[in-house]
Amino acid sequence: MISSTVHVLRLARAGFVLAHEGVFASIDPTLLPPAARPLLALANLFARRAAKNGASRLVAAFARLGPSYVKLGQFLATRPDVVGARAVGELEKLQDKMPPFPRAVAEQIIQASLGQKLDEAFAEFGEPVAAASIAQVHRALVRDGESTREVAVKVLRPGIERRFARDLSDMYFAARLAERFHPEARRLRVVEVVDTLARTVRMEMDFRLEAAAASEFAENCAGDSEFRVPAIDWNRTTKDVLTLEWIEGIPLSDIAALRKANVDLPNLGRIVIQSFLRHAMRDGFFHADMHQGNLFVDAAGKLVAVDFGIMGRLGMKERKFLAEVLYGFITRDYRRVAEVHIDAGYVPSSHRVEDFAQAIRAIGEPIHSRTADQISMAKLLTLLFEITALFDMRTRTELVLLQKTMVVVEGVARGFDPKLNIWAVSDPVVRSWIEEHLGPLGKLADAGQNLGLFGRAAGRLPDFLGRIDGLVSKLEHATEHGFALSGESLDGIGRAEARRARWGKLALWVIAAALVALAWRG
Repeated sequence: MISSTVHVLRLARAGFVLAHEGVFASIDPTLLPPAARPLLALANLFARRAAKNGASRLVAAFARLGPSYVKLGQFLATRPDVVGARAVGELEKLQDKMPPFPRAVAEQIIQASLGQKLDEAFAEFGEPVAAASIAQVHRALVRDGESTREVAVKVLRPGIERRFARDLSDMYFAARLAERFHPEARRLRVVEVVDTLARTVRMEMDFRLEAAAASEFAENCAGDSEFRVPAIDWNRTTKDVLTLEWIEGIPLSDIAALRKANVDLPNLGRIVIQSFLRHAMRDGFFHADMHQGNLFVDAAGKLVAVDFGIMGRLGMKERKFLAEVLYGFITRDYRRVAEVHIDAGYVPSSHRVEDFAQAIRAIGEPIHSRTADQISMAKLLTLLFEITALFDMRTRTELVLLQKTMVVVEGVARGFDPKLNIWAVSDPVVRSWIEEHLGPLGKLADAGQNLGLFGRAAGRLPDFLGRIDGLVSKLEHATEHGFALSGESLDGIGRAEARRARWGKLALWVIAAALVALAWRG
C-alpha cells in the first residue's frame, strides 16, 4: 500500500508538470471515458498561458522532469503508433544533454571499474567532450608499445541506475493502471512499451552489452566497402566504462563542413539508405538511432556509426514479411499484402482478406500517381500501420522500430538530396534479398530447413506422446472428481480483486488531490 501511494504521489508531480506545460490542452475530452473528463478539465486549469503546440509542450515537460523522462520521450519517438506522427517529430528534438560531472569523479569510477590506476590504463585522459543523461565521454590516449592511439572513453554517470529504477517503477504502475481501465492501452501494449524501455535502459547502462552489440555489428559490416564501425577496446571496457576507437571525421549534421571537404552529398544519401537496408534485411541487426549526430564521414570517405545503445533485430519471419509487403505494393498485389499480414498472424484471421485488401489499396494506389522521388517508403509503412490498427493488428515492436528508423534514415538522406529516389536507391538491396530468399534458391533453403526441423521433431516424438498420455490421464481424473479450490484460496482471490478495484479508484482521486495541492502551493 505504501508503495502504491508513493507511486501515485510521484506520478502526480509528473502529471502536474505535464499539466503546467499544457500537454493535456490539445486532448479531445470526447475521446476519454466519462470518469476521466473532470480530471482533464482540472489539469487544463493549471496550463501556462504562453502555449505552443501540444507536442512542443511535451518536449518541454519531459526536459523539466529529468533524465528518465527525457529517455522516455526519446523512446516514444520510436513509437508513432503510441504517440502519433506529429508528436514523434517534436520528441525527436529532445536533446539528451546534461551538465558534465567532474573529471575527478570519472577518474574514480574508471579506476574502481578497471581495477588499476588511471595512468596505468591511459597515457593521457582529457576533460569530458560530451555529457548525456546516462554517461559522458572523454577523449584519451592509449599506448601500445612504442605507438599510441586515440580512444573515446564513455563513463557511466554516478547514481543514475538508482534514479532510473525509481522512475521506471512509476511508469510500470501507470502503464498497468492504463491497461486495466482502457482497451486502447491494452491494444497498444503500454506495459510492453515500458518493458522495452526498461530493457533498453538496462542495456545502455551496462557498457559490456553495448560493446557486444558494436562488436557484432562490426562483424556483420566487415565486408562493406562504404560503412564501418569503430573497434572496441575490450581490455578497457567494463560494466561502467566503454573504451572504443576515436572517430576523426565530419558529422553528418555539419553539411557546410561536408561540402568544404568535397563530399558527394547525393551519393552520401544513397550510402545511408543502402547501408541501413543492408543491415536490416541481410543481417537482421540494425542501428536504430541513425540520426546525423551518430553518423560521421571519415578521411577514407566511409560512413561511420557510433552509439550502439539502441539496436534493432528482425527475425527471418519479419524480414520475409517486410520484403513481401514492399514487393506487393510495388506490383499492386494488395490481396497478397493482406494475405501476408494474416498468414503471419499479425492480423486476426476473423477479418476478411477482401476487406483488408480494399483498405490497403487506399494506401497503395496514390503511390502510383506520384513520381518516384515523391514516394516515401517510411510514409508508406506509417500509413500501413495506421490501417492495420483498424483491423486489430497488435503492436509489433520490432516492426515499429524498423519503421521509425526508416523515417530518420530517409530524413537524413533527403537532407543531402531532396530529389532522392528512395525506391531506385533501395532496389539493388531489396531485389537481391528477395531473389535470394523468396526465389527458387530461397524455397530450396526453406525446404531443407523444414526437413531438419521435421527430423528433430521426429526424434522427440516418443517423449511428446508420453506427455500427452499423462495429460489425458490428469484430464480424465479432473473430469471425474472436479477441480477443488480451498476456502482460503477463494477468500484470497476475493480480497485481491477487491484491493485492485479499490486502488484503481483511489489512484485517480489521489492524483487529482495532489494536482490541486501542488497548484495551491505554486
